[in-house]
Amino acid sequence: MKSTLKAPVDSLASAPSLAARRPFLTALALSLGAAVSLGLTRFSYALLLPPMRDDLGWSYLLSGSMNTGNALGYLIGALITPAIMRRFGAQAALVGGAVLAGIFMMLSGLVVNAELLILQRVLAGIASAAIFIAGGVLAARLSLLHPDRAGLLIGIYYGGTGIGIVISALLVPLALAAAGAHGAAHAWQWAWVALGAVCLLATVAMALPARHIDGAASPASAHGNFRLRPFAFGLLGYLMFGVGYIGYMTFVIAVLKEQGMGAGTITLFYSMLGVAVIASSRIWARMLDRFKGGQSMAVLNGLLGVATIMPALTAAPVLVFVPGLMFGAIFLSVVASTTALVRHNLPQHAWSSGISAFTTVFALGQIVGPSMIGWIADGPGGLQRGLIYSAVALFAGAVLASRQRALEGSK
Repeated sequence: MKSTLKAPVDSLASAPSLAARRPFLTALALSLGAAVSLGLTRFSYALLLPPMRDDLGWSYLLSGSMNTGNALGYLIGALITPAIMRRFGAQAALVGGAVLAGIFMMLSGLVVNAELLILQRVLAGIASAAIFIAGGVLAARLSLLHPDRAGLLIGIYYGGTGIGIVISALLVPLALAAAGAHGAAHAWQWAWVALGAVCLLATVAMALPARHIDGAASPASAHGNFRLRPFAFGLLGYLMFGVGYIGYMTFVIAVLKEQGMGAGTITLFYSMLGVAVIASSRIWARMLDRFKGGQSMAVLNGLLGVATIMPALTAAPVLVFVPGLMFGAIFLSVVASTTALVRHNLPQHAWSSGISAFTTVFALGQIVGPSMIGWIADGPGGLQRGLIYSAVALFAGAVLASRQRALEGSK
């Protein structure tokens, strides 16, 4: 009897995992982590900023401070997530962070006090960082199983942010309309609750596929192999990306509303931007595989600067929509370029610390960006001048990233 049972058991044990058999399906499941971390938890705020500002009488400085709070939480999360992954593994950080993000999003729909809302944004930011870093590590490890498609698999993960943006673009107007039909005092609260519920549903969908990737913690001693100095220009370029891109993603909907764009057109614009994010995984995959230094980040930052400055210079619909698609097709690939840079230049056991370091400077840039752009927007020139400053930051990031060289022995 033992001999008859042993063969099937051995066969099951030796069967390739889902990650080996279905890499694209696994990457797509992982991409729901990026959808929760950025697409739903952060970028949905661009759609909610105008109704919240009108309802609560906020200045642009206070409006931007909400995303500054989110970025502060993201920084805290980036600093503590490596320790969490060492203790519990990447899957626990991914799923646990997603559950908490969903809860904190729903709680944002239960208060109107600005201080409490900022606190909720901080907590959601902490959870988002855990999701994003853990998901990035798992995506990088998935790419090890399929090195010939590594850039595409990593791009699919980060492109999941577009899924969250599309869901936000469609869900927020529906929630606002439903709340208005029921005479809700603060219609935007319904949207926060709905977005939080979607975060929890996405968590369920990605939890099981994520288990098929090696998420085991590396020894604590292995996490000291990332040195800042060799990556200084890449880190600085990414810092300026964080400052620049978040200004666009925080205020672009408010700009379009100021320019007289209707609600249906704005929904179409943001949905198309999200679709472009999803498509970006294929557009830039070869470039991410080819370049070992900061070339990819430099090219992408420069193109983003062009896309960001256009809505500040014209209200012509075509010249707003085309740069919006361009922005969507690029900005998450800047994030993917940092994972590719780490993967090309560091041994696997140092990936967690490398991705965490880039996430930390990313968070620092996002802390500065929204409040600075909001403060500028409250002065002469309004939001258009704020977007110009965002574009300048992105151009600076392109110059800095171009100085980043591949390390000796890079793969």
